[in-house]
Amino acid sequence: MIKVVVVDDSAFMRKAISTMLAKDPEIDVVATARDGEEGLELIRKHNPDVVTLDIEMPRMDGLTALRHIMMEMPRPVLMVSSLTSEGAEATLKALDLGAVDFIPKQLSKVSLDIVKIEANLISKVKIVASRKLMHSRPRPAAVARPAAPLASTPTPRPAGAAAVPAAPGGMAKRDVVVIGVSTGGPPAVQKVLSSLPANFPASIVIAQHMPAAFTGPFAKRLDGLCQISVKEAEPGDRLKPGCAFIAPGGKHLLLKQLVSRVDLEISPEPASALYKPSANVLIGSAADAVGRRALGVILTGMGNDGMEGIRALKQKGGRALAQSDATCVVYGMPKAIVDAGLSDEIVDIDDMAQAIMNNLYV
Repeated sequence: MIKVVVVDDSAFMRKAISTMLAKDPEIDVVATARDGEEGLELIRKHNPDVVTLDIEMPRMDGLTALRHIMMEMPRPVLMVSSLTSEGAEATLKALDLGAVDFIPKQLSKVSLDIVKIEANLISKVKIVASRKLMHSRPRPAAVARPAAPLASTPTPRPAGAAAVPAAPGGMAKRDVVVIGVSTGGPPAVQKVLSSLPANFPASIVIAQHMPAAFTGPFAKRLDGLCQISVKEAEPGDRLKPGCAFIAPGGKHLLLKQLVSRVDLEISPEPASALYKPSANVLIGSAADAVGRRALGVILTGMGNDGMEGIRALKQKGGRALAQSDATCVVYGMPKAIVDAGLSDEIVDIDDMAQAIMNNLYV
């Protein structure tokens, strides 16, 4: 039985989350709390496997409570986040502090739309509970190390950024990196992008499963942490080396090959796709647009989004990397391409930036 403590200042949200989770016979909501202080007391008392934690609460807010949980009694925490830019920024901070993922909620306390997240909530609770041992320790703070010398002088690394990998000699054979990622993705993407040099010789496009209100703040946060440029993709954007484009939430990002350049296209189609943005749609479009010039990277996430895109990319001569089981929050999307025999390498997240650099020259 998976024990859960629900912490939220809204009686409606406490009841809604508890009712949804109670529908699964493997989950037991052992307690609910109205604020962070009460939440900490109940977590100490019941020792739950998973905690759902609101951000804005009286007495002690969710971020303060999260810091105490990670320092004193680390365990998987799912943040319950409002779909606003302010909510997005707070949620991204929570993920940086050690929360494993988030559940979006509607702002209206009387809205019944909250039931739409039921299946997703149950699935996430069960999956992160199964990975509990991975999160038994707080995440260590990043430590800056001396950068390896590159062909050109990189711009100063932001404080706390990871070390810059050295580039192999010669001309890069691949100039497009396509990343698919879901649950547990923001810290993983940050780890990879912040470890790349300013003169990174390829373009990067990313499909991260994330609500529309979150992708802009996510891109802005990364841009401030990385030597490369990071932005939310917009119509009219063109691929360029040393720039990463985040697919906007609720829409698909595609690559389109024109006569002398590759443009980015934002589209609601295919409307039938399970995820928007879809890693399959993005990576499949890269296979069509640039073929063997692309490197596909599948990071942590539930399900198998990205597998068919990687299959198409491999058929065109591209290469593929999968994040290792040991370093994923959820080993679903990478497992799918590994089990299908599509991955060229399985890589720990700390080594992924260097692996990406190396594979541009293979």
